[in-house]
Amino acid sequence: MTEDPQRNFRSVYYEKVGFRGVEEKKSLEILLKDDRLDIEKLCTFSQRFPLPSMYRILVWKVLLGILPPHHESHTIVMKDRKEQYKDVHHALQVIRFINESTPQVEVFLRMYQLESGKLPRNPSFPLEPEDEVFLAIAKAMKEMVEDSIDCYWLVSSFVNLLNNKYKDALPQLPKYLEQALSLEDSRLLTHLKSCSAMSQLPYNLWFRKCFSGCLPESSLQRVWDKVISGSCKILVFVAVEILLTFKMKLMVLNSAEKIAQFLENVPQDNTDAIVSKAIELWQKHCGTPAHSA
Repeated sequence: MTEDPQRNFRSVYYEKVGFRGVEEKKSLEILLKDDRLDIEKLCTFSQRFPLPSMYRILVWKVLLGILPPHHESHTIVMKDRKEQYKDVHHALQVIRFINESTPQVEVFLRMYQLESGKLPRNPSFPLEPEDEVFLAIAKAMKEMVEDSIDCYWLVSSFVNLLNNKYKDALPQLPKYLEQALSLEDSRLLTHLKSCSAMSQLPYNLWFRKCFSGCLPESSLQRVWDKVISGSCKILVFVAVEILLTFKMKLMVLNSAEKIAQFLENVPQDNTDAIVSKAIELWQKHCGTPAHSA
């Protein structure tokens, strides 16, 4: 198929005047007008393009199964979700696991524990590592989503995605990181290995928590677009790009502890550029399949 020169001209013009993604937004709006939303096409779109902020929450809710594909069912389904939220919330108040002063993210955690049959016998019991992951993701999601009911369902569904679909893939990501870094910058990889730093990189922060608390909201949303729509390997390339971006700093650090400490608190002034480069790198290595882990 020959390319439309008029379309190419418009695309270049839109980008020059600050309207990058105008045509992509129109394409998404067409997809969202279907009576029955095509999950496959929504995944493909989300893999190829960043989701417009005005449609992001809707698309996430559909892709995560919070809302069904049929538009006509959305209102009744969200009504049921709201009632379920209230019922679980009330039950936790009755058994005195939460009260009016309980932080919202902790409320979400207790609700999730109750619904998944993992509520401890006593609220004073220490948190498990998986609880810390949940709280980190909940805290990040709370910055993105104003409505508490939407936020809870997005957090719980996102965590379920990580624990189920990506259960086997997530432990493999450190290995993929080393492979990708060997292709992009073998000298940096050699340095990290010589410092015994590869085993001490903040994999829990990067991969288990999906960069929650590491990247600001605008950057994190673009990464989560890819995770939610079918690829957790984007996390690898964000990590690679962080390493490449701060290569000069890392090359002068000579201990695994110092390297890990720096990477857990990377400067956040250029994270949008890091994520953009990471997405390009991910597309180069993996392409943009709709359902690739």
